[in-house]
Amino acid sequence: MNSATQTLRPQLERVRRAWRGSPLPAFLDWWSGELRTLLPVRWQGFFSGGNVWCLLRHDNGEWQVRRSGQPQASAPWSDALDAPSQQSALGAAVAGVDSQDLRLALCLPQELVLRRRLLLPDAARDNLRQIGAFEMDRQTPFRTDQVYYDLRELPGPAPSGRIAAELIATPRAVVDARLDLLRHAGIAIDAVDLCEGDKRLGVNLLPPGVARVHRDPRRRLNLALAGAAALLLLLSLGQWLHNRDDALAAMQTQVDDMHADAQKVSELRKQLEDSAGASGFLARRKTDTVAVVDILQDLTTRIPDDTWLERFTVDSSGHVGMQGQSAKAASLIDALQSSKLLTGANFQGVIQRDPATNKERFFMDAQVRAPSNAKPAASSSTGAAR
Repeated sequence: MNSATQTLRPQLERVRRAWRGSPLPAFLDWWSGELRTLLPVRWQGFFSGGNVWCLLRHDNGEWQVRRSGQPQASAPWSDALDAPSQQSALGAAVAGVDSQDLRLALCLPQELVLRRRLLLPDAARDNLRQIGAFEMDRQTPFRTDQVYYDLRELPGPAPSGRIAAELIATPRAVVDARLDLLRHAGIAIDAVDLCEGDKRLGVNLLPPGVARVHRDPRRRLNLALAGAAALLLLLSLGQWLHNRDDALAAMQTQVDDMHADAQKVSELRKQLEDSAGASGFLARRKTDTVAVVDILQDLTTRIPDDTWLERFTVDSSGHVGMQGQSAKAASLIDALQSSKLLTGANFQGVIQRDPATNKERFFMDAQVRAPSNAKPAASSSTGAAR
């Protein structure tokens, strides 16, 4: 884990510098402050989280504390007091600040610190501390093991391809003497910095491993809340997918039902078409066929009274067969010549006399005229009669 942390540290530092150099932190601070002012006064303190830096200064054997950005300072106390008394004095000086948000910075006087402005290549931005160690012998009369130092990037314009930075160093003896006093008082700090007016400069000369360790219980709560938010997001996405699947299944069911209804409608349409075709066929058949009753009526009208039929047949092709007896069978051909329903009347076989009735027995064939041929003739005959 330590090797992995060492490997990721340059990348993390690069991300931190990019974040601090972007306008987003200032915007978020302003935005959160504006939102906080909309809350009730009792709630504003609860939502005013974040690090609160308090600057600790030592001058003439006395300690003094003030918040960063505020000009007023606390009442001083002597470094000769015992540890509980100094801790009580510090607690009174930082009263009102949440212990989880409290950050203490030891501020050094400007005269005890050496500051050098440097112009470095852009590539040095990711390794400023290493560059500071390399430049220490060239920019200061000290060696690296004689000072505590830090290197910060300066805001503002710089030549193309280079960055402006500031090397800040102070002899270790100066810092160690004050750290010993704080250690004797049982006070742990978070940074060693410089004061510019009523604010800290923003560097940290504190040796590694000396800064106090903060255990923030709210971090666990924030992580738990973030995990819960991620879980709720996943659940909402899963619910959305589930609802979409249900809607898709419902739509598929409706489509299947509509498809079944369409099949039923298609079958009903086909049955209707078949029924219409059958009824049309019967209508056409009725129209294209001469009724047998009409043929019988026509024959009754035309054959003489001394003639009768013993058998009469009509097949599907319109062939008519007649068998009977008549006093003069030969005259039947002339009687049927003027028929509008029959044509091609002719005897089949020979005409024979029946000894019992003294009539001539005959067998005759004829063909039913097509309705298209029969009806116009009938119409013309009716017109002539008129």
